[in-house]
Amino acid sequence: MKYVTKADGSLQPFDRGKVRRTLGNLGLGAGDADRIAAEIEESAPDGVKTAAVLRMIRTRARAVRPAVAHRTNLRRALALLRPKPDFEEFVRVLLREHGYQVETGCVLAGRCGEHEVDAIAQKDGTTIFVEVKHHVDHHRMTGLDEGRIARAIVEDLQEGFRSGRCTVSIDGALIVCNTKLSEHAKRYATCRGIGHIGWDYPKVQNLRTMIEETQSYPVTIVAGVSPSIAARLAAAGTLTAKQIAYGDAGTISRNAGVPLREVLLIAGRARAILEP
Repeated sequence: MKYVTKADGSLQPFDRGKVRRTLGNLGLGAGDADRIAAEIEESAPDGVKTAAVLRMIRTRARAVRPAVAHRTNLRRALALLRPKPDFEEFVRVLLREHGYQVETGCVLAGRCGEHEVDAIAQKDGTTIFVEVKHHVDHHRMTGLDEGRIARAIVEDLQEGFRSGRCTVSIDGALIVCNTKLSEHAKRYATCRGIGHIGWDYPKVQNLRTMIEETQSYPVTIVAGVSPSIAARLAAAGTLTAKQIAYGDAGTISRNAGVPLREVLLIAGRARAILEP
């Protein structure tokens, strides 16, 4: 068995599946990801550092898809967004891309109290409120508390609607987060009927697949976009790579206060990422 050396000096078995997933996050198809992961496992020396493996991944991925040079890892790109308001608005944009009618956050009156929610979304005759959870450390797990709180809010809002205090009939809740979910959180959400969209959960229509299906990548997917530039673009309503790739560069530059040459550079890289 071959091992890799982590940043803290500890050893762990070489995980070909993790290499495949990283290649997938860089935009490679399953066939290329499988082949390159096998090649890296074969050629990497035993005890290789994880940083060296990442360099090998990017080098080989660029040979297959040159646009890889212009993009960062999708999980990292999501973590680079400011939690409020940028990631919240990004989630609203993503839900609209998937057919939801979405209103921005508001305060809803329950029977026992008021509740500020991040969005109200409607689809297929069902109305839900959306709670958005963002972690800067994308390796951190989202746990049980969010689901328990959402369950309590659903009950209070439904009682509030029956008593006439709440003007919106809420059928359920949806929690959207940029990280993986703990097993406890998954079990509770399933048992209590709380919707969850995490990085890789559920297996179908998770955050990663929802983004990739519609190419709704955050603008931070573009390599070289600093947090300050991303914040300016987001404040001006440019949250996704599609918006900057195909929007009017002059208008974006003026609205965001970002030099035109920088907007054009980001837009060119974004088009390279989006187009096959």
